[in-house]
Amino acid sequence: MKLCFSLNFRTKLGEKVQIVIKEDGYEDKIFPLEYAENGEWKVEADYYSKSIKYIYQIINQDGIVLDEEFSAHQLVFPHNIKEYHIYDVWNLKNFPENYLNNKVLQNQFQNFKPQKVSLLKKHTHLFRIEVPIYNPDWKIAIIGNSKTLGNWLYENAICMKQTTLGVWEIPLNIEDQHNIQYKYGILDSKSGKILELETGNNRFAPSNLAEEVLLIKADHQFHFKSYQLYHAAGVAVPVFSLRNSEGFGVGEFRDLKSLADWSAKTKLKIIQILPINDTSAHNNWTDSYPYSAISIFALHPQYLAIDALDFPIPKKLMQQFEAEREILNENSAVDFEQMIAGKWKYISTIFEENETKILADKNFKKFIKENESWLLPYSAFCVQRDLYKTADFTKWKTHKKYIAGKISPFFSPKNKNFKNAMLHSWVQFQLHLQLKEAVDYLHDLGISLKGDLPIGIYRHSVEAWTEPNLFEMEFQAGAPPDQFSDLGQNWGFPTYNWEAMKEDGFLWWKNRFQALEQYFDAMRIDHILGFFRIWRMPISSVQGVLGYFNPAIPVTTKEFIAHGIQFNKDRFCNPFINDEILWDIFGEECDTVKTKFLQISEHGHYSFNEEVNTQRKISDYFTDNPNEDLEQKMLSLCANVLFLIEEKEGVEVFHPRFNLNKTNSYKYLTNGEKQQLDRIYHDYFFVRQDKLWSRNALEKLPIILNATKMLICGEDLGLVPACMPEVMNTLGITALKVQRMPAENIPFSNPENTTYLNVVTPSTHDSSTLRQWWNEDRNITQNYFSTQLKQWGTAPSDLEPQIAEMILKQHLYNNAMLAIFPIQEFFATDFQLRNPNLNDERINNPAIFPHNWKYRMHLNVTDLLTSEKFNNKIAAWVVDSGRF
Repeated sequence: MKLCFSLNFRTKLGEKVQIVIKEDGYEDKIFPLEYAENGEWKVEADYYSKSIKYIYQIINQDGIVLDEEFSAHQLVFPHNIKEYHIYDVWNLKNFPENYLNNKVLQNQFQNFKPQKVSLLKKHTHLFRIEVPIYNPDWKIAIIGNSKTLGNWLYENAICMKQTTLGVWEIPLNIEDQHNIQYKYGILDSKSGKILELETGNNRFAPSNLAEEVLLIKADHQFHFKSYQLYHAAGVAVPVFSLRNSEGFGVGEFRDLKSLADWSAKTKLKIIQILPINDTSAHNNWTDSYPYSAISIFALHPQYLAIDALDFPIPKKLMQQFEAEREILNENSAVDFEQMIAGKWKYISTIFEENETKILADKNFKKFIKENESWLLPYSAFCVQRDLYKTADFTKWKTHKKYIAGKISPFFSPKNKNFKNAMLHSWVQFQLHLQLKEAVDYLHDLGISLKGDLPIGIYRHSVEAWTEPNLFEMEFQAGAPPDQFSDLGQNWGFPTYNWEAMKEDGFLWWKNRFQALEQYFDAMRIDHILGFFRIWRMPISSVQGVLGYFNPAIPVTTKEFIAHGIQFNKDRFCNPFINDEILWDIFGEECDTVKTKFLQISEHGHYSFNEEVNTQRKISDYFTDNPNEDLEQKMLSLCANVLFLIEEKEGVEVFHPRFNLNKTNSYKYLTNGEKQQLDRIYHDYFFVRQDKLWSRNALEKLPIILNATKMLICGEDLGLVPACMPEVMNTLGITALKVQRMPAENIPFSNPENTTYLNVVTPSTHDSSTLRQWWNEDRNITQNYFSTQLKQWGTAPSDLEPQIAEMILKQHLYNNAMLAIFPIQEFFATDFQLRNPNLNDERINNPAIFPHNWKYRMHLNVTDLLTSEKFNNKIAAWVVDSGRF
């Protein structure tokens, strides 16, 4: 079988094109293309296969890959043809077919049956176009300038066949072959009429007069009008926040089914949740933090419905179970410690009484076999954590260091740890069954589940234990100062060793995405900035303000010299402390501080004593000697530096401290020094890093994205580099737009101006709700009321339902792909349904760490199903805005 590939692509001088054919289980096959004319590159390849997957690459004269396609071409060949001529275009990741043909589409067409194409020897052309259409009544048709193509008459348009979901093909015999021009259009199958032809110039196809040759015109980038693209609305709520009378003081996976019933009534197509992985590290309320999982694979036991397990609660415990359930369900917030302790009590008893049957269960055995790669180390980790009362494996007496051969006996029946390891494995099996049942229920209703992928891993997690080489344990990740926190954020997660991950093609990330894909149709990547660069702090720091970007082009001593600055490492990189600063911070306590914590240095300045010369040491000191006010002042004094030191390849380089010009140290510089440091600071944060960060993201993200069929959305809030919007658009990743957190230097963004590849939302789990925000600052509220909502007079003292409706409608009527609303914002539009206690609405406050994640809906999910007026109102908005 001969394949003749043709690609029209404009290269630069010295560049060449090659095609890489991908074969599962085999080495890639590479064929160099030869330049023909007018930008046309061609190659002939002898290749026999029913289907083919390939990409094009641009290389230089030394064979180094300069650029390549992020999305592969895929073709299926009928085998009654000896020769195929394939005319391709460079397949960009941000073509609509590449980001819309995902699991969300599959949910809309679960009963899809592919159509077959009958290919005859007389057929000269096969036209192929990838067009994911979310309206079941629409088809793709082709029309053109020849008799076969209908002579541009709409009524003669040829309906194509959907051979694979989102892929349309039609074989034609074009006898009057000359200057073939054509376009694709959307055909309404009910009326039989063309709704629209694609915009832009006509497409062209070469003539094909050869016998036993089929010319495949493999087209891309169908030119939709924006209203014909996929649009949807959804609700965001953590699973733990769902309230149900059958629950145990916390939302459970089965409650997603009730939420799906409500979503179906209100025409919402997306349910968005927070991370659901196991966070059981400390055995107290701090484990409520969903972004600090002890395993990237294991699900959290809190979501397990005890009375829906494969085995019932013993009759002797039913009365106690019902009594505890009633007490916990009356709580306005999640009582994490009581809830999880109660669940484990009943889980353990059920397991113990049915152990023989459980271990003999064929389905359970199958689950263990299919998931052993992560389930064994996770179960062993849990056994060790429970034995030594800590998840910090460096404090265990045994198995501090993970050695696979020494852990594998945990799954051996003769091992003393076998029973406990099986308990944790069985819990994961039951969680999987209950979540999968809920997901299947959602899919039957045509509703998609959107998950949340934390950017980091917990420092004392299974992954840190089993694969420490993939992480930089001596560092911690966080965020620079922003509107949430003047001191930045320190998440405590170790940063990634990207070079180590790169060695096997980022397999760790591929496995992670593939595991999530069994439950989720879309995925929000938390802090997608981390794939560009991460805010990194040494382990000796406590506050995020003492971090710097990694990777980053640092400042060198030569650069200081070039700016006419006499670099003094002690002055620039150590806390600058004099009597005036001490008095300003500590007042009358400054003499005590000098005596206990400081030592005099040259020029009448001070330095910290060695036992408190880092923020970590200061924090440890005040753990034993509590004084919160003094501790915060000491941490602030320790952060009074201008530059942070990093050692790279044995050489010290420097990173400007964030908000350098707001430090006390800066005040005592000369005007000349201030001016030059301002220039260095601006160049470091806003100029020099962009190309580096762009390359960094484009090296990782395409490989990871190609490992999944989920729709990917990136949470891109914070200090966003200039390169980020361009990279996300290039990769077809939707961005997040929060009206009161605009990327531009304006008070509020207008949802009406939002472009397609975005998710709009009025608030997030990290922000106050609209009702809370309305009362935070009256000046901001009045400005918003007047300028954004275009209302006259004084803004009402509280967010009234009709005002909340206006805000929600702003987010529905626009071009953004998705409009997602926290469930609290829906409640805000109804006097009867909104929470009477405004202070109970917030999920998280990033300025407070650790924070107790305990928000619960004040209404049962099932009760929403009977709120007909409320449901009909939301459904009408969704339908009218075209998001159904």
